[in-house]
Amino acid sequence: MDGMHDMGGMDGFGSPRVESAEPVFHEPWEARVFAMTMLATAAGVFVTDTFRHAVEQLPPDEYLRRGYYGRWLRALERLLLHAAIITPDEIVAHDPDGEAPITAPPTVPFAAPPSAASPGSLRNIDTPPQFETGQRVLVRSMRPPGHTRLPGYVRGKRGVVERVHPGWVFPDTSAHGLGEEPQYAYAVRFQGVELWGADAERGVSVCVDLFESYLEGDPA
Repeated sequence: MDGMHDMGGMDGFGSPRVESAEPVFHEPWEARVFAMTMLATAAGVFVTDTFRHAVEQLPPDEYLRRGYYGRWLRALERLLLHAAIITPDEIVAHDPDGEAPITAPPTVPFAAPPSAASPGSLRNIDTPPQFETGQRVLVRSMRPPGHTRLPGYVRGKRGVVERVHPGWVFPDTSAHGLGEEPQYAYAVRFQGVELWGADAERGVSVCVDLFESYLEGDPA
């Protein structure tokens, strides 16, 4: 989904803050949020793609303000509300900031809770991959209305397939309960000048994992 969360390739946010000895969790509540999310996923309340889509639908100011596990918490709240597992009053009573939950309908619907826990995301595909290692490809210029794993900064760009990955559940349909629609994924290498123009640092390249339907053969 196009929004504030798709920050790949953007500038103006300053240099990343690097901690010399970063802990797994900075506060005890972060560990609890992680545990609750893993338990809800294992119990089949939602799948990972649906959870990522819930994070994407946070208002831009809240997405930037809350930090990593703060976003997880708000997304988890919304999905548990959607599944009628908790109530808005319970969220207000326990939210560390005392903020009301997001109860507005999602802009693009979440998937209905699956009947059983997900068996993982790797899938066998009977047909061969459309692309092969060393092949030049062009990323489609797409603006999907819902969840997508296609970063905005590579759309319309040319690259070379570095590796062919196995079949994988397609997140763009899985997040909305539209079926797994498994596809091959590819590690595609892009030169820095292709992504950022003549001002890009020379010799820099970036590898991005992309699903087959995001790509087409490069006619150039």
